[in-house]
Amino acid sequence: MHADLLLQLDNVTAGYPRQVVLQSVTLSVQRNTFTALLGPNGSGKTTLLKTLVGIIPPLQGKLIWNGQVRVGYVPQRDVLDSIFLLSGLEVVQMVTQSEKQWALQCLQSTGTADLARKQFSQLSGGQKQRVLIARALATRPDFLVLDEPTAGIDPTAAAAIMELLARIHATGLAILMVSHDVALMRRNAQRVVWLHHGKVTEGPAAEMLSRERVLEIFELDLG
Repeated sequence: MHADLLLQLDNVTAGYPRQVVLQSVTLSVQRNTFTALLGPNGSGKTTLLKTLVGIIPPLQGKLIWNGQVRVGYVPQRDVLDSIFLLSGLEVVQMVTQSEKQWALQCLQSTGTADLARKQFSQLSGGQKQRVLIARALATRPDFLVLDEPTAGIDPTAAAAIMELLARIHATGLAILMVSHDVALMRRNAQRVVWLHHGKVTEGPAAEMLSRERVLEIFELDLG
């Protein structure tokens, strides 16, 4: 594998025993790159993400990692809202065992140190998302994977999340982010992976996010 590659998917079929979602997926993720994973609702974005982070195993094919790669995963916020009756600090410590000082440092790095003692379930959407990013960073990842971190929050909070991710990416961390916001990804992503009708296409953001490509993916009238 080329040194610039972090991960390769080799002919991967993703989904569940009685529900194949994506077939024969072949793509690569590069080191130090901000990659957007886009597609219409129901295209399989979350399923592919869960396969990448090991929550569900591939039905066929292989995930080939370039060495020992630590993955930090930020799931969709609403999946966790109902079960986290914990403080912001306790949420981060879930992945750091007793490393309280490191957990506090990760909260500090995401601008949420003041939320350490507040109950997670009582935070705003943007605050919750930044705490979950701190939780992912606490694993000391080489690769940060996020599932729609700006969904359901106001534009100001979404902009703050993207500024935070830009700072994180600037440290050399590879990022793969699922999003439904094409405009947001046009401003931030370097590469784009599109899912459409079970097929995968990837390439530079400027090419993949052209007006013509977006209209084609969402099957809108070019006229």
